[in-house]
Amino acid sequence: MSKKINDLYKSIIIVLLLVIIILLYGSRLKKLTNRNFQQESSKLIPSLSEVVPPEGVELPVRWKDYGAKMVSTGVIDSKKFENIYRGQGGLTDIEKEMLYGKNNGNIIITTKNAGFILNLLWGFGLGNKNIILEKGEMSNPKYGGANRFASTGGWTISKNKTINHYSMHQFVTLTKQQQKLVDNVSQNIYRPCCNNPTSFPDCNHGMAMLGFLELMASQGMNEGDMYKTALIVNSYWFPNTYMTIESYMKNKGIAWKDVNPKEILGFNFSSAQGYRYITSQVIRPKQQQSSCGV
Repeated sequence: MSKKINDLYKSIIIVLLLVIIILLYGSRLKKLTNRNFQQESSKLIPSLSEVVPPEGVELPVRWKDYGAKMVSTGVIDSKKFENIYRGQGGLTDIEKEMLYGKNNGNIIITTKNAGFILNLLWGFGLGNKNIILEKGEMSNPKYGGANRFASTGGWTISKNKTINHYSMHQFVTLTKQQQKLVDNVSQNIYRPCCNNPTSFPDCNHGMAMLGFLELMASQGMNEGDMYKTALIVNSYWFPNTYMTIESYMKNKGIAWKDVNPKEILGFNFSSAQGYRYITSQVIRPKQQQSSCGV
């Protein structure tokens, strides 16, 4: 009987030793796996400053008095607009100047004001009179009217009905050549929240980019510089997207400073479908959300 008990004790001890060994090995394996993952991540994930410099970028586009014009025409109800930011400490002095001032210089976009810039350009793109809004996909009868999209229905901070401001104000007047430039470029700039180009601005990012293209063209920028500047702006609006794309390009041996902006902004990279493929090829950086609302 005592022999059986001893054998039982020995069996229990052996099992316990095996469990301890497995736990120790598993812990070590986990550490090694985590270390390898972190090392691999450090190779693939860029620092934020490479794609969206936190100190900001001065864009070669003058804002002038467009904020004041949107307030005066009712595209922006200033009280509603300011209420958006009241819970965040309110508008800064520079942001108030962009909203109300009449002699603004070049737009400076940063990680902190990217959402503010997005909303200003959203209102500008929605309100500025342009053939893309009047004759393009936004007005296609199959969609039931231009007021049924996120870029129009989601703009809740105007005076009167939003649709009353849709392509109704002559903030900038484009020449035929400038309009042709906006037409062409807008068809090649996508955003990862959908599969539509800027020429179909059905969300806030698309409408804001359309307004930005109109500003750039009206101030004499050429096609190459428009793509280059649009990539900077899109990167601040979708930092996670372009940090991931930067990692993908780095794996291909191409530094971010050497990428082709037109290619990166195109369907294969910046559309929702294209971006899904890119994310399957790299370790994604920490998700940073970009809302499609004000």
